[in-house]
Amino acid sequence: MSASSDSVRRLTVADILRMHADGERLPMLTAYDYPTAQILDEAGIPMLLVGDSLGQVLLGYDTTVRVTMAEMLHHTAAVVRGTQRALVIGDMPFLSYASVDEAVENAGRFLREAGATAVKIEGGVRSARIIEALVRAGIPVMGHIGWTPQSQLGMGGKVRVQGKSRDAARGLLADAIAVQDAGAFGVVVELVPEQLAAIITSRLRIPTIGIGAGAGCSGQVQVITDLLGLGDFRPKHARAYADLRGTIHSAVETWAADVVAGTFPAAAESVRMDEATLEEALGRTADDRAPTMADGLPNGIPLDRDL
Repeated sequence: MSASSDSVRRLTVADILRMHADGERLPMLTAYDYPTAQILDEAGIPMLLVGDSLGQVLLGYDTTVRVTMAEMLHHTAAVVRGTQRALVIGDMPFLSYASVDEAVENAGRFLREAGATAVKIEGGVRSARIIEALVRAGIPVMGHIGWTPQSQLGMGGKVRVQGKSRDAARGLLADAIAVQDAGAFGVVVELVPEQLAAIITSRLRIPTIGIGAGAGCSGQVQVITDLLGLGDFRPKHARAYADLRGTIHSAVETWAADVVAGTFPAAAESVRMDEATLEEALGRTADDRAPTMADGLPNGIPLDRDL
């Protein structure tokens, strides 16, 4: 960012809604750690989602269902520490909002303990009551409809596009309206046909953030490891803008070869001390040698014999 740190302030939900009202398209990326968050914040990304996708792309879980509140709070706090401007959204993990009381308590922890600005929860009509309770408690909420990974087992287990039939499409329209009416400031629309996503967007006052839902949404979100080419799998809806997996692999191989060859570290990566100081430390100076020794011992026995 070009502005000095003194003039930088963290964006709020009101800022995001104003950007949407002004017709700006909204980029959002996932972030899971301090250094990545710093880079994305400096690049001007207005919203960072600490997604429970971290379970699969960062922790090696086979599903997001295994992600805990403790893990989400840990990573959200790191992202908050790495940012000055971005609105940071904490993804509420599986079963952390099964009831209104649990939802308010756990969402409050995202704001109070981790420093998040908002939370995201999955579900449309079925989650409207939870969203409304959180908003009443003063907690900004982003909704999430379409493919909802935490419900994967209940949705057949296989990742697939949602809303392709008449009834399913009508259900998604109802979900979107329910999320808006409950008070959410935005809604992620995942794996939905582009025409339907565009229609949902046109019928809402709040921004839609698409992922695998076409260009007609108000904004887009991508998993950062997909965008950077870090993972070993990239979904169809993602586009890699770099090949960091290849870059890292090459760098590590080159470094290891230099270690084996003895060319790393070189002088540029090493530190030397004053030779005279080293001689003193090892007891090799004239002052460290006795002028005479009793009992027939030779003169000048170096102190480093005793070290």
